[in-house]
Amino acid sequence: MKLRRAPASAPTLIMADIPSLIQARYGTPSGPVITGVSEIGANPTLKTLLQHRSVRNFLPESLPQGSLEIIIAAAQSAATSSNLQTWSVLALENPEHKDKAATLCGNQDFIRQAPLFLIFCADLDRLTKVSAQHGLRGEGLEFTEMFLMASLDAGLAAQNAVVAVEGLGLGACYAGAARNKPRELAELLKLPPRVVALFGLAVGKPDPAKTTAVKPRLPQKEILHRETWRADVGGDGSRSQAENFAEYDVVLASFNAGERREGVPAWTQRSARRIETVESLHGRHILKDVLQQKGFNLR
Repeated sequence: MKLRRAPASAPTLIMADIPSLIQARYGTPSGPVITGVSEIGANPTLKTLLQHRSVRNFLPESLPQGSLEIIIAAAQSAATSSNLQTWSVLALENPEHKDKAATLCGNQDFIRQAPLFLIFCADLDRLTKVSAQHGLRGEGLEFTEMFLMASLDAGLAAQNAVVAVEGLGLGACYAGAARNKPRELAELLKLPPRVVALFGLAVGKPDPAKTTAVKPRLPQKEILHRETWRADVGGDGSRSQAENFAEYDVVLASFNAGERREGVPAWTQRSARRIETVESLHGRHILKDVLQQKGFNLR
């Protein structure tokens, strides 16, 4: 199996130190203070993680031979609860098949552009068969815990896959819209009972003419709580949650301006709109019904 590293097309910060990468991730020099960096050194794993960005523009080229198998091996190297491995993935490379999937997944062109579209699934069908093989009831498969386990396993595997993708000099973008039309997608993919698509992952060579910067995240002081939960304040107790929100709205507005994205609402406004109504779920409100129809009893 031969594999050649694809050229890294998106702008990278190969020579940047860890504090600079972290500053870029939060979009402000007032981010978390990092100590002990000299001991970390030029860690390539950290650099790959901290430079992650979604890629939605791909070159019309196939992936290097062996890429898929390496990506899936990396995905299977992720942690899995009790080694039950309650997930599976479908690899779509046929353009016609991929086009049909893209139509069901929000009609997004980056899925069509990408030479590879992976669809990660919660898979309890495998354990159903294992139980039958040993003449056991498999009653535990009927509980919400098992669907949650399968979803977590799939998420962990997919993120490992993304790290592998970026390590190969490729790019990727998740597609949560795989849940927009769950019945139709299950039919297209011929999914058996107790298997449901959770999200997709488009993979390809980034188009160097259409690059993106690292998108800032919420301030770490908003996300990180130490020892116990702190209500209405950042994890370090230094400021209110409202102040954290206001800071992030400004940081993300600056990012969008730098990316020449006009008319993008503030993060707080956009997020509030995203969850305002049933319609804002884009068809995903039926997911519980679909899960029950697919044999996920969710007791």
